[in-house]
Amino acid sequence: MRKRALILLAEGYEAVEALTPANFLRRAAIELELCSCEENSLSVASATGISVVCDIRLDQVQVGDFDMLVVPGGDPGYRNLLKNERVLELIRDFDAEDKWIAAICAAPLVLQAAGVLAGKRHTSYPAMKAEFDPEYYSEDLVVSDGRLITSRGPTTAIEFSFALIEALMPERVVKLLKDKTLYGLTLDWLCR
Repeated sequence: MRKRALILLAEGYEAVEALTPANFLRRAAIELELCSCEENSLSVASATGISVVCDIRLDQVQVGDFDMLVVPGGDPGYRNLLKNERVLELIRDFDAEDKWIAAICAAPLVLQAAGVLAGKRHTSYPAMKAEFDPEYYSEDLVVSDGRLITSRGPTTAIEFSFALIEALMPERVVKLLKDKTLYGLTLDWLCR
């Protein structure tokens, strides 16, 4: 059975944090749906004005249809998610069903508001650090704790994407995708 993931998009999302995981998850043969959190529209604009037509609206989501929920940051995207009680309820439902939940940049604040971060290691955009429990906060690029995955921001989106894939797919899929996307070559160049 194919794995399925859902990425939430609210007006003002960070395009890199949403579309990089979307691209990588689809390359890994994970069925992916982009979900509009806008009440009457499938089209959602990013913080930089990049509009995406989503596959599904928030009111159409059935938790049982998905293995993973991904929440990108972006400002005002994360603020719009924080104000949406249905988003918070959906996060709680994914948690109650012991499904994967992932957030990047400022979006761990949304997970915190939903009550799913307590007692779990996590990270976020550095400027948000003071908002979290220092006992569980990490400055690693990507932090996994149980079925929770968090990451720091736009430039960590590729590392975040691979962590999502590692959670759902066999290691051979991760390795093949890293090879095909020149992951090792990029790391070698950066280390020069």
